[in-house]
Order: sequence, then C-alpha cells, then structure tokens
Amino acid sequence: MKKTYQIRNRDSKGTANAVARFAEANGQFLLPMVELVEESRIAMDEVIQQISRQTIETVLRLSAEQVAGGRTPGKAKGEIRLYGSQPGSVKLADRDVPVKRPRLRRKQGGEEPVPAYEAMRKNPAQAAQMLGAILHGVSTREYQQVLPKAAEAVGVSRSAVSRQVIEASEKKLRELAERRWDDAQILILYIDGQRFGEHHILSAVGVDTTGKKHILGIEYGATENAAAVKRLLVHLREQGLSTEQKYLFVIDGSQALRRGIDEVFGQHNPVQRCRNHKIKNVLDELPEEQIPQVVSVMRVAFKVGKAEEGEKRLEGLARMLESNHPTAAASLREGMPEMFTLQRLQVPPSLHKCLATTNIIESPQSGVRKRTRNVTRWRDADMVKRWAASAWLQTEKKFRKLDGHQDLWTLAVLLGRENANQQRSALAKEKNAA
Repeated sequence: MKKTYQIRNRDSKGTANAVARFAEANGQFLLPMVELVEESRIAMDEVIQQISRQTIETVLRLSAEQVAGGRTPGKAKGEIRLYGSQPGSVKLADRDVPVKRPRLRRKQGGEEPVPAYEAMRKNPAQAAQMLGAILHGVSTREYQQVLPKAAEAVGVSRSAVSRQVIEASEKKLRELAERRWDDAQILILYIDGQRFGEHHILSAVGVDTTGKKHILGIEYGATENAAAVKRLLVHLREQGLSTEQKYLFVIDGSQALRRGIDEVFGQHNPVQRCRNHKIKNVLDELPEEQIPQVVSVMRVAFKVGKAEEGEKRLEGLARMLESNHPTAAASLREGMPEMFTLQRLQVPPSLHKCLATTNIIESPQSGVRKRTRNVTRWRDADMVKRWAASAWLQTEKKFRKLDGHQDLWTLAVLLGRENANQQRSALAKEKNAA
C-alpha cells in the first residue's frame, strides 16, 4: 500500500514572504503583543519563539503606526510622521539579528524612537529567559531548537548559552544566599538532603506564621555530613533566624543534623522526626511477610492522642520483633520520643499531616529534580549549587500555604511567640472575610 507524503516547500525566502504577508494581513491580532513588548512584560526570546523575523518587523511597524497613525495617501499629517525604514538589529542571545525597522520623524525635524524597538533593544531579560527555558526541561544542547532561526541569524552557540546560564544561575545563588529572615516570623524549619549525581545538597524550607513557605537556604553536603549541617544552620542564623526564639524542626533520622540543631540553635527547640522515614528504616530490616502487620501497628501508634500511649505501643512492637529481627527493633527504638513531639506539644491534629513528615520539603524537591534532570554531568560543587539554587527559586514560585495554616497560631503560642494572639485575630478576620 502506497503512503501519502506531504511535500513541504524548502524555499526559505518563499516561506518568509508567506509569513510576512500573513502578519501584515493580521496586524490586529498582533496588537496585544506590541503592547507587551513596549511594556517589557515579555522578553525578546519569547517573541522569537512564537513568530519569525518577518512578524517582528510587523510588530515594529504596528508600534510606529500607533505613534504616527497609519499610512494615508496624499500629504502627511500630524506632528510625528512615518519616514521610511532603515536597517536595525535586535539582540538574540549572543547574536544581533538584522531587522528592517521603521523610522519616525517630527514635523519640525528630528527622529522619534519607535517604542517597541527601544524596548527590544534595552530589555535585560535575555540571560534569565534562557535560564528559565533550560530549567523547564530544555538542555543546552537543544537550545538552538527552542529559538527558531531568524533569516540572517546563524543561531546561538552552545558555549555562549552556557556562559549566560552560568552568569544567570550565579545571580540566583547570590540572591538565595543573601536573603534575610529577620522579619519573616518563621515557625517551622524542614531540613532534608537531595542527590545530584554523586553530589549532595542540603536544603532548608521554612514556614511562617501565616502558613507561607520559603526556601531559606542550601548547602553543599549530605545530612550525615556534620560540617555541612553546621554551615547551613550557621548561615540561617546569620541571615536573621534568632536563636532566642523557639522553632519546630522537622527532620529525617540524621544524627549529625540532630546534633547540629542543638549546637547552633540550642537544645530548647522541639524536633519532630519524620514518621515516613522511620517506617521505611524499620521495614528495610524486615522480611516481606512481616511488613503489612508492622506498618499497620506503627501507623495506629502515630495516631494515638497521647505521646506516652504511642510510645508504649511502639515499645510493645519492638519487644515482639527483637528476638527474630533485632536490627528492626533497634531501628524502631532509636529516636522514638521524637516521633511523638507533636502529641507532646499538644499540636492540633489538623497540623499533624504536614508536621509529622518531611513531605513539605520532599515534594518541592521533585520540582527541583524536574528542572535539573537534563543535566547529565555535574562537574563540581559550584555547578551543583548554582543549578540547585536556580531550580529552588523557580519551584518556590509554585509554593502554596501549609495545609491547616489557620491553626498555626496555636503552634506559635506553644513555641512562646509574643505575637501569637495577633496572628490568631488576623486569621479570624481572614476567615470571616472569605
């Protein structure tokens, strides 16, 4: 059976002319784009992704006509008039793309700038726009395909893109490192580690009294690396997290992380160990046939209202396991009191879902992985930190408030925050307004 093939016109000049004719015939469709460009609300890269060089010239022509009015037969009228065109260029990454731009002249003499052309020439968002494209899943190797080629543009070299990505990501790393938290009223700190190839990055996410989440900082190293843990915690302290206040720390089972919290922030801070990590650690020491029963007992124990009762149930499970599975029993007993910190503090059950595990930080970590998955070779620690910082700041834009945030005022009271009652009143007003 014969296949039907579609023959495409490979005449680039003919294709360009066809696009130009379409753009000129559909100028009204492009008017909103003209306004966006003039206001610098979109970067030039975005325009080039949607339209070809010929349509950009139409955008410039429409911008000029908005200033001087459309072309009319006979004698020109108005204070500002169209006056032919001249060669110009628009910055595309590391290349200047030649365009034919319209000219505007005043009746009394002198040139008048075309607003869209000036916006395109002065827009500083190129490097940040490329970084955004790469973080959204386009590798440097594929970047030329993201930017459709303009007529005389040779394309964007991979090395030039890489240079600009490094510059933009270094800026993001500085932005994250220089954030201040003096006035943020952070209540909860989640700390967890993440791997990038053979490298590890420690991340800290904070939740303030309104339930808003913030990426507080990152540090190169694993959660078991005591020096890396201390560097991260000291940095958070230096950036405004007062050691005079209490915080609720939510962490995995890292001993280095636990010791670091006591050393830098003091032993007065309550620590909740991640229950999901504890279940996984215990199950790793058990045969498959034992898993369903042990999971069921542990989950029921975690839901008990009183800490002493929950610990009693887990201790009974540990005694049952220790004869045949001593390592599982030891894992279960390790750090057991901190499995029930929420019950011991009498934190409302509405907050347990988000405070009993490190899911709040692990969930955005998946967004970080998505934005860095095209990197196949991590050269050094600096590269990992740059990319991790950039990806975290991109992911932070999608953060939502903590589930149960309406009850965070109770945690603030339990932690001894002076403005807890003010926070309660503000949340009540917010609820009534809704």
